[in-house]
Amino acid sequence: MRLGALLFSQATTWKGFRDAAVLADRIGYEHVWTWDHLYAIFGDPYQPIFEGWTALAALSGVTSRARLGLMVGANTFRNPGIVAKMAATLDHASDGRAIVGLGAAWFDLEHQAHGLEFGATAGARLRWLEESVGIVRDLLDGKEVTYRSDKYGFDHARHLPRPVQRRVPIMIGGGGEKKTLRIVARYADMCNLQGTLDVLKHKDEVLREHCRDLGRNDQEIERTVLIRPVIRDDPAEAERIWQSQMRHNKVPPDDPKTAHVAGTVNDLARLLRDFAGVGYDTLIAELPSPFDRETIERLATEVRPMVESAAAPAR
Repeated sequence: MRLGALLFSQATTWKGFRDAAVLADRIGYEHVWTWDHLYAIFGDPYQPIFEGWTALAALSGVTSRARLGLMVGANTFRNPGIVAKMAATLDHASDGRAIVGLGAAWFDLEHQAHGLEFGATAGARLRWLEESVGIVRDLLDGKEVTYRSDKYGFDHARHLPRPVQRRVPIMIGGGGEKKTLRIVARYADMCNLQGTLDVLKHKDEVLREHCRDLGRNDQEIERTVLIRPVIRDDPAEAERIWQSQMRHNKVPPDDPKTAHVAGTVNDLARLLRDFAGVGYDTLIAELPSPFDRETIERLATEVRPMVESAAAPAR
């Protein structure tokens, strides 16, 4: 069972954000993630929020083992050549721990406010994403890129230095079955989904079908699942902690985006075993500010050992 910590970059101080990342790194999380947004995405959009790529660059100097990535980068924000250069730079700054997270983008308000092209349709954004991922992959792999479309134009583009990693992982976020999961099948090293076990199993079947069509070994793609956990011995206390965090983030009580899991160590271990049983053995915990150190610690030091113990073969 691998763990990632996805830290809210809104409604937090830099010290609180940094300290949560350092804690996750120290106790054995495999990755630390944050968002790529210019406006807050939970509650009031005009709350304070830190920029994603520069936050990861800063974290590279205070962490030592966890990989660092955006969950996920907004493709509409940047030219893919710039993304590839930033990723290679982060890979050097972190001694080979960069992950490139990319998605089609969805938050139209921040695009409108900042004069960023959003695209007329979701289909257009997905087309741009597929073009971008291929360009980023080639540049990171040391290839020369000449490419022209209605959106992008590259003329013998080459990048040095190469990343530290032989292959910088690409994470694609989103579960659209016709287009997004096909982009995952073609290019991604990691994918991220959330939902019930039935939803996750179905999405995995769709992904495997796309991989068969494209001649890709689906086992090359790490499946990750996203939840928002709070761990306490008393489930009612865990729920109170969650509601306090949501009030801090100015989130209305009935906001449908705030589905979460508030429970005991046993509750979380049971859920993670279920995820692993359908092929999702990497959990990414999305953690609101102010950051709950108890949940971060107990997920790694109590829940994960229980899951791994249950999965170990009998001797």
